[in-house]
Amino acid sequence: MKIGIIGIAASGKTTLFNALTGGEAKTGGFGGGTQVHLGIAQVADPRVNALSEIFRPKKTTYATVEFADVPGLGESREGPSPSLESEAIPSVLQGADALLLVLRSFEDSAVPHPCESVDPTRDLSNLQLDLIIRDLSVVERRLGRLGKLVAKKKDPQQVAEIELLQRVQTALEEECPLLAQGLSDEEMGRLRGFGFLSGKPILAVLNVSEDRIGESAESFGLVAPDGEAVHIVVSARIEEELAQLEEAERKAFLVGYGLERPLRDRVIHASFELLGLQCFLTVGEDEVRAWPIPRGAPALQAAGTIHSDLERGFIRAEVVSYEDFIELGSMAAAREHGVLRIEGRDYAVRDGEIMHIRFNV
Repeated sequence: MKIGIIGIAASGKTTLFNALTGGEAKTGGFGGGTQVHLGIAQVADPRVNALSEIFRPKKTTYATVEFADVPGLGESREGPSPSLESEAIPSVLQGADALLLVLRSFEDSAVPHPCESVDPTRDLSNLQLDLIIRDLSVVERRLGRLGKLVAKKKDPQQVAEIELLQRVQTALEEECPLLAQGLSDEEMGRLRGFGFLSGKPILAVLNVSEDRIGESAESFGLVAPDGEAVHIVVSARIEEELAQLEEAERKAFLVGYGLERPLRDRVIHASFELLGLQCFLTVGEDEVRAWPIPRGAPALQAAGTIHSDLERGFIRAEVVSYEDFIELGSMAAAREHGVLRIEGRDYAVRDGEIMHIRFNV
């Protein structure tokens, strides 16, 4: 899973990136830089920890999330962003599964807001409009090229593409993002290659001052529409400090600020919910590992996630729930008590299930 982090200049976007990845990317550029920061965060999973204690494997592998922090959108401290920077951003984010929008919700006279006032609702609207405008530009360029091709030779596929893009264009011009246009799965599949930004799920993070940690997004005037992830309220500066601490210090730090989990865990959990993902588990003396897959994915797809050979030669899946395995303590006991099941290729995998794929190639 890859998540692109975007936000206007001076929103604390790179500070948040450091908090999520434990990185040390330079902050305070006020949108003037063009460097893209990439980082990996492990998905904290107590189930993996417990299973590793039991199997003592040579290797323990957690699910991971890649974060891409791109230069600020909108206006920088000195004025509009350079056109080169604006053109570079979409290509970096094309492969992202979702976008994390950082909304500045703190006052700081030493770090002026580009719009001269703090208003996360306005900034959210501006960022969403920015995504729509960028997509509209892609559509217009593609339609221009297709028009010339169809004028020479009417290819049915190209004609169908024009009709679809014209519908998308009309909706974008009415400031309706691609994700809200009610397109079918087949139509969205045809558009996937364009990497449209307004077609990606969005998770909004409000970056607040230390004294407002624990408040809800509603207190800042933001309510998540039905079907969208709940907005997350954080202090990026505090979370960045937290990410640099040792485990024991981190726990004491969290207690001191009344936080149950660090930002990384909260953002990743919300991202999994937003994208409809879950994890199944594989265990053994060589490796204990968590594998992210879509909720309800069939056993055949889970097998392919591990390796294409397992999908190609799939015979059956041996499945036991994490809870049953922990209660009984071993695969042998799970089999004896009848909770280790044999499932076929169409079985809908559930979150936290331990799977062993039988295959033959």
